[in-house]
Amino acid sequence: MAPARRDCAYHRGMSSTHFGFETVAEVEKARRVRGVFDSVAPRYDLMNDLMSLGLHRAWKAYTVLVANVQPGQQVLDIAGGTGDLAQAFARKAGPTGRVVLTDINEAMLRTGRDRLLDAGVALPALACDAEKLPFPDARFDLVSVAFGLRNMTHKEKALAEMNRVLKPGGKLLVLEFSRVARPLAKAYDWYSFQVLPRLGQAVAGDGASYRYLAESIRMHPAQEELKALLKKAGFGHVDYHNLTGGVVALHVGIKC
Repeated sequence: MAPARRDCAYHRGMSSTHFGFETVAEVEKARRVRGVFDSVAPRYDLMNDLMSLGLHRAWKAYTVLVANVQPGQQVLDIAGGTGDLAQAFARKAGPTGRVVLTDINEAMLRTGRDRLLDAGVALPALACDAEKLPFPDARFDLVSVAFGLRNMTHKEKALAEMNRVLKPGGKLLVLEFSRVARPLAKAYDWYSFQVLPRLGQAVAGDGASYRYLAESIRMHPAQEELKALLKKAGFGHVDYHNLTGGVVALHVGIKC
């Protein structure tokens, strides 16, 4: 049935993209990605701890260090999920600053908002599309997106929007799974395709979503490709930091 739906979409002139290793219509990808995060939201934090062996906390801590948020600054956390980074940024920005948490998925946003409130942190939480940010030009000192860019259909458009809402001299941080060092590749592939789906099925009752995770990582631009995309989006200075042998990379773009 799925191929027939895709054929109909193409006949209507709709553009195609990838959902993991599968080619689908763009509207179909949006629907499926929403389904993935609707499914995993209740166990998202637990699964992050299990599948990364807790390393995601170190990756995010390093991101906060590089962000160097100052008191009074304006911060936008895109695809902020359960609010880990937003909470850390809010501590740094202080009462005179402002951190806005956004996510296109309402289930993830609710989970993040509730988690922040439980921690005594109240901040704006908005459901919005990163490709159409509802903010004026030059609004934020820092924009961050952690483990969300690879799920966006039009990455170039999303990056251009992030550039638009940054102040001149503002900083974009993109924390995302990337290409591992070659000696790690075989073991990493085995873990990604054999262990992760089974872990997802056992803990979250959803092995398919974690197979999509593994596939989406392979379809995401590698370090140098993503660096080029940031430059194309208008960032004057771009660099990246490989973490854990390239399992994750933190790209830093400065708006000139």
